[in-house]
Amino acid sequence: MSELRAEGVASKSRGQWNSTFGFVMAAAGSAIGLGNLWKFPYLAGKNGGGAFVILYLSLIVIVGFCLVLAEMSVGRKGQSDAYGSFKKINEKCGFIGMIGVVTSFIILSYYSVIGGWILKYIGSYFAGGISGGESSNYFVSLISSPLEPLVYHLGFMMITALIVLGGVEKGIERASKFMMPTLFILLIFVGIRSVTLPGATEGIKFFLKPDFSKITMGTFIAALGQVFFSLSLGMGVMVTYGSYLKKDGNMPKDSLTIPFIDTIIAMLAGFAILPAVFALGFEPGQGPGLMFVTLPAVFDKMPWGNFFGGMFFVLVFFAAVTSSISLLETSVSLVVDQFKLNRVKAVILLATIAFILGVPSSLANGILGETMIFGKNFFDLMVFLTDNILLPVGGLLLCLFVGYIWGPEEALKEITNNNKLKFKLGKLWIFGIRYIAPVMLGIVIFNCLK
Repeated sequence: MSELRAEGVASKSRGQWNSTFGFVMAAAGSAIGLGNLWKFPYLAGKNGGGAFVILYLSLIVIVGFCLVLAEMSVGRKGQSDAYGSFKKINEKCGFIGMIGVVTSFIILSYYSVIGGWILKYIGSYFAGGISGGESSNYFVSLISSPLEPLVYHLGFMMITALIVLGGVEKGIERASKFMMPTLFILLIFVGIRSVTLPGATEGIKFFLKPDFSKITMGTFIAALGQVFFSLSLGMGVMVTYGSYLKKDGNMPKDSLTIPFIDTIIAMLAGFAILPAVFALGFEPGQGPGLMFVTLPAVFDKMPWGNFFGGMFFVLVFFAAVTSSISLLETSVSLVVDQFKLNRVKAVILLATIAFILGVPSSLANGILGETMIFGKNFFDLMVFLTDNILLPVGGLLLCLFVGYIWGPEEALKEITNNNKLKFKLGKLWIFGIRYIAPVMLGIVIFNCLK
């Protein structure tokens, strides 16, 4: 009894989510990021439209649900940061959580650079817009400048830090409760405008028309990679957020809700972006090209284009911030729990380091553009390191930890609140975490390294 009381006191001193809604909004906000808004629509159209969507939805259910629940259960059981939670369950396995913390911190450093670009675009739209014919030159001029992107990178990191400074309840939860519903409303608003443009049906066909002939092993890898990155798996985020959960919460329900919201947003992004791109005679591009070059040209041709462009980049900003605060919180939680540094000092220290680490990524498109490491500039190297190595390796180690070291039966006790909750998918979850997810992640790792 004294052990339980001590655990409760420790948990409260770390902070807890005030409500299930707040936790789900924060966790979904972490999952919903830039990848949902620019990468998912393009991948769907390129890889068979509706066929890719079906494959993606299947993998969300099979792999996404399994790993989200596994990470949350580790966090709530450990009641500590990602490193501490793994270590509390098994003394030798803290390194698994540390891999996630390092991964999230590296992602934060270059994610903030992209967040800075978004801030610049918001300001540009509310100052009069961007000429469609100049959108490519505008973007290149921005990212190649030695100073301007650093200023916006700093601004985005400061916004992230200010939210995390507020703590779990007053900072992250409060911000997520506002930003996530607002993002959803704005996305629907922009989506309605997009699908009602003359010629928008071609974009809808590109996005949803099934073409099973395009489904290959490469398509499978792309869909699984999108599931993994989109849900913030392998970053220590869900472990950290899970550690702030109350012991009487319904984790199975939350673990289904988070991927569901993430998928809804990804689908809405497809309807908001692709119909407009096709309706106005543009070709969909991949990555930053679609977001920062093609779409400004689309908005320039659209009635009320400056207004819709501004609204679109505001919603992109919300998606980016809800992800960045989770990435920073993962590291802050570790420093607070393990080194007993107070939150204010931890946030300032880590935000500063992340900003400095992001400087070479910001300059990689400009004055450091000729500096190559293993054939990649610094920005591309960081992306490759996280997306192709650290994330899938961290996910695989999580599966092995829960499936074979901690044991799925013990994990199920945590998931079901010591068998007080009914979890009808329990046996299926065990099979998924022990066999299906590890095999799929092994395939991803093999193909990425190959």
